[in-house]
Amino acid sequence: MTKFKPGKLFTSLAAATLLSAGAIQVHADEHPIKLGAIYILSGSAATYGQFAQRGIDLAISEINEDGGVLGRDLELVIEDSQGKAAVAIQAARKLAYEDQVDVLMGLDSSGVAQGLVPTIPELQKPLIITHAATPDVTGKLCNAFTFRISTNVAQNMNAAAEIAAESDANRWTTIGPDYAFGHQSWEFFGNALKDIKPDVELMDDTAFPRFGAEDFTPFINGVMDSEAEGVLISLWGGDLVNFVRQATNLGFFEKDLELMFTVGAATEVLTALEDRMPEGVWLATRYWYDAYDNEINQKFVKAYIDAYGNPPSYNAEGAYAAVYAYKKAMETTGNTDGPALAKTLKGMSFDAPNGNVTFRTGDHQAMVSPNWGLSGPMHPEHNIRTLEDLRVFDAEKVSRTVAETGCTL
Repeated sequence: MTKFKPGKLFTSLAAATLLSAGAIQVHADEHPIKLGAIYILSGSAATYGQFAQRGIDLAISEINEDGGVLGRDLELVIEDSQGKAAVAIQAARKLAYEDQVDVLMGLDSSGVAQGLVPTIPELQKPLIITHAATPDVTGKLCNAFTFRISTNVAQNMNAAAEIAAESDANRWTTIGPDYAFGHQSWEFFGNALKDIKPDVELMDDTAFPRFGAEDFTPFINGVMDSEAEGVLISLWGGDLVNFVRQATNLGFFEKDLELMFTVGAATEVLTALEDRMPEGVWLATRYWYDAYDNEINQKFVKAYIDAYGNPPSYNAEGAYAAVYAYKKAMETTGNTDGPALAKTLKGMSFDAPNGNVTFRTGDHQAMVSPNWGLSGPMHPEHNIRTLEDLRVFDAEKVSRTVAETGCTL
């Protein structure tokens, strides 16, 4: 009969325990890395969430086919914000606590972003905003876990003011959604334009229809009956599509007005309107697919068109780029720990379709370039308006200083 010595028995049990623990750890590491996304997936702006998901799916497919991140596949868990802050907060908590996602991304509405961002630190997960443009989330509401990869209102309106100042229009008004995005667009545009052209008149007679309004007739007629020479239009999504259709029927575009659409070159909108988007008006976008001559953009645009049949929107590009930003942050950090990833993202630079992007250390705002152009002829293949006189603005020149943002990290 063989006798076991106590020391050998302990050694054998310990080795078995270690092997078991190692097997559990290996198994755990094979679990996918979960990306939690929150976008508008229903209602008049649902196409924005759809295009964002396309960008995410494309990035995930490319990365997983190339071996994943840290040897693990990426997986998307997506929630509908419904364009409501309270719903987005619930979605973020569900993603973090129930679905146990590793990171967060998304947000289409500035109002939703203002409501959600203050709650992000409690989740201990980094959030990359890919669309919502309110300066507040990288300004007075900034925190250690929130980042933005897309252009904000201040950057875009500083660029818009440069264009407006070159025109003959001296009396300006606006039509924009009646919440943060519309009001802040007008505020930042007006202040920037006054700095460049002090004698310009910013009219008190402005139009702020509610987001999701169906009838823009009284607002269109109000501008047509006014003495405005220039109009800043910050409507977006389905609202902008409805506005353009109704404005066309009312003869709005036949008036001698300088028109600037702050997000008019979103391909979601251009696809819906086709040739109903008037020619010869200024359209802006956070990213124009034909504006960047680099290998990453060429690959992204081709892959997107091959997969979905139309060119990518800025929302698709921002979502696509955010996935790659997280990839670099995870590989740099060596793990998916939320606080550690947030520290890595701070000041991090990486290559995206719209060039080399840096999350500025002081406020976590990406240094990215607003794109403006005049609506041109229809594209022969894509069936959307082209952009002529395309202007890609220097991000550093159109961005406020960190001190001006009000962010303290």
